[in-house]
Amino acid sequence: MKGLNVDLFDPRSTMDSDFSPGGGAERPIEPRHGSGSDSDFAFAFNDSNFSDRVLRVEILPDLPDSKSDPDGCTTIADWARNRKRRREEIRKENAAEIMQREEQVLSCNMPDTDDILAYENQDEEAIAMVEESTGIGMSSIQLGDGSTENNNSSTNMDCSTVLHVRTIHISSPILAAKSPFFYKLFSNGMRESEQRQVTLRIHASEEAALMDLLNFMYSNSLSTTMPSALLDVLMAADKYEVASCMRYCSRLLRNLPMTCESALLYLDLPSSVLMGDAVQPLTDAAKQFLAARYKDISKFQDDVLNLPLAGVEAVLSSDDLQVASEDAVYDFVLKWARIHYPKLEERRDILGARLARLIRFPYMTCRKLKKVLTCNDFDRELASNVVLDALFFKAEAPYRQRSLVAEESNASYRRFVERAYKYRPVKVVEFELPRQQCIVYLDLKREECANLFPAGRIYSQAFHLGGQGFFLSAHCNMDQQSSFHCFGLFLGMQEKGSVSFAVDYEFASRSKPTEEYTSKYKGNYTFTGGKAVGYRNLFGVPWTAFVADDSPYFINGILHLRAELTIKQ
Repeated sequence: MKGLNVDLFDPRSTMDSDFSPGGGAERPIEPRHGSGSDSDFAFAFNDSNFSDRVLRVEILPDLPDSKSDPDGCTTIADWARNRKRRREEIRKENAAEIMQREEQVLSCNMPDTDDILAYENQDEEAIAMVEESTGIGMSSIQLGDGSTENNNSSTNMDCSTVLHVRTIHISSPILAAKSPFFYKLFSNGMRESEQRQVTLRIHASEEAALMDLLNFMYSNSLSTTMPSALLDVLMAADKYEVASCMRYCSRLLRNLPMTCESALLYLDLPSSVLMGDAVQPLTDAAKQFLAARYKDISKFQDDVLNLPLAGVEAVLSSDDLQVASEDAVYDFVLKWARIHYPKLEERRDILGARLARLIRFPYMTCRKLKKVLTCNDFDRELASNVVLDALFFKAEAPYRQRSLVAEESNASYRRFVERAYKYRPVKVVEFELPRQQCIVYLDLKREECANLFPAGRIYSQAFHLGGQGFFLSAHCNMDQQSSFHCFGLFLGMQEKGSVSFAVDYEFASRSKPTEEYTSKYKGNYTFTGGKAVGYRNLFGVPWTAFVADDSPYFINGILHLRAELTIKQ
């Protein structure tokens, strides 16, 4: 018949729905926790009438100190503690055990890396094996002559420690269609691929997860809904490369209430290539949860300082981070690094490899950028590069800055995207001669201005003139006669105390049709610490006219303000 000339074991023809990276939208979870329209072969599970092989599962005791009450590990916290303990011990072992009870001698080299899921010996004498060093359980190869072969002899298991054996009738086409691991095992062309019995040796702690995984491969459903059990199945699915089960567990876990503890645990899952694809929506949801939870970093500073590296990366990668300025992000990153990496060399390494990219240097003040160049925590070359990039960005024309921002729209780390700063960034041009003078540019979005009504304020980042710190503040306030709301702009001095400072100042803004800056208000004032001066109704119009769709003061949705300050002689 036309169309039947295909290899039933070929993943390209039988596993499209499970392994295609662009296999369409995720299907909704069925009430039985099924995976949608995939074929249901639950009737054939462990039934000799529909099976061509026997899977012999030997159950071994857990490693010392890794035993736990199976009924007690019902929460994410329990699972995390047990998994961490198991992972530390299993990393010392580093392999998975698969035995073939035949005369054929097999060989297998077990990779040390966490990122390799499976590989085949180049001379094709080996069964393709897979094992995540952080996975559940460990294994070796049982040879036909009764000996075992493993890269590390210390990983060999004593057969006398087998607690019990489970024998399961399996269908090799069904398992091969779901898992590249079983596909390679059953179709490598060697004699052992034709043998009827296959033996897996696992630890007691992974028995339930393996049984659930095998059931899923037949029925596309899971009976468990406990987070800890789902995570165990997820790890087993990663170990045996069952991508559809991994996606399914990921969807179930995403539907459960997220906590800081569970979010951090999801971000700590193994970073293999397969898991990265199948569980990416779960890790994305975890990052979004942490970013939203700690959005106001100043409010939760102590909590965020205690987060591990993955948690800090999730929080500081957010565009919506509510922080005073990017200077505050820089100070926080240094503080976190000094707490978690007290050794200078380790701190420099982690700053260069992971943390520096979280800081949006182009939005830092020039005064703080100068400090970056002299900060001993940063590698000198790295510090020079990020400061130069920041200064070049600041010097770019606005249209070019917008282009750089657009280029980063889909990037994981966005250097040029402005966050939701509490204090708005400004551009400052300073002059020393003939008089000490600075010109300050402040841009506000229409939405920011609209949100000021009826009595809001926006403050700029600090800038300096003559050694004194100043700031601009935009207000929605009542006019002099308190008859209507209007837009006001004020200039303030930061330092409090008895310091006196005389300044000439001028406010200007761009307006249509010329789109040039035009002066709106001039004045002079002798500042004392903490005082501010300005004009209540900068444009001389009511608030409604200022924010109207045809307002001449917004150009492409941006209000462009300029303040010129000169120290009086």
